[in-house]
Amino acid sequence: MNFLIGAFKPACNISITFSDGKSRKQVPMKKENGKTIMVSLFQSKESIAGKVSIEPLQGKKIEHLGVKVELLGQIEMYFDRGNFYDFTSLVRELDVPGDIYERKTYPFEFSTVEMPYETYNGANLRLRYVLKVTVSRNYGGSIVEYQDFICCDCSNLSFAWLMCMRFAIILHLRQSTIASKWKLELKIACTLSLSIIKASESIPIRLFLSPYELTPTYRNINNKFSVKYYLNLVLVDEEDRRYFKQQEIAIYRQQDS
Repeated sequence: MNFLIGAFKPACNISITFSDGKSRKQVPMKKENGKTIMVSLFQSKESIAGKVSIEPLQGKKIEHLGVKVELLGQIEMYFDRGNFYDFTSLVRELDVPGDIYERKTYPFEFSTVEMPYETYNGANLRLRYVLKVTVSRNYGGSIVEYQDFICCDCSNLSFAWLMCMRFAIILHLRQSTIASKWKLELKIACTLSLSIIKASESIPIRLFLSPYELTPTYRNINNKFSVKYYLNLVLVDEEDRRYFKQQEIAIYRQQDS
């Protein structure tokens, strides 16, 4: 039994580290098993460099047909798990065919990597970036190791939306006060300022997006998916009458001033 278990163990341990891993910002990422891990954060057009270490198990050697590292940008649809659609693919060959008897380390670098989309994890799909190391072999199958990282622009998310509604308010010309109360019911915290100004029918609304895990609006990413955002507004008057409004909004990244 121990022999059978050992037969299915990988012949080596592979580790992938980034050159600036200790100083680079780490952010949480939820894996498929529900666990959250900390991974490195990169932005588009940054260089990604590091080292790949391969260490054979004690008393073993690795006969291989070559070692390579790939930087992949992938889309996975959850209804079609296991099939990835690559929109970015870069390769660096690390070693020619040969044998590995002891721990061996290979440096790698991908210069000024163009990552067109941010990392995204949704209910139906995910968009991810990953480093993939492959030790190719004739028999026993190739040995593969992955290292996820996140691509995200660090600038602030913003949106602009002017909500225009019409209200019929009948007042006596000599009336000095208005005893009315409006309740704005949203699932996220906001403030509402209502003013009576001649010929005015606009209510400005400001929402702070930093507390929420959002991405920019995406349109037809790699012909696979889009991400849209909507605001649902419910106005309730004193007589419990409800007025509904749904409005699509566009979210974008804005550089800090």
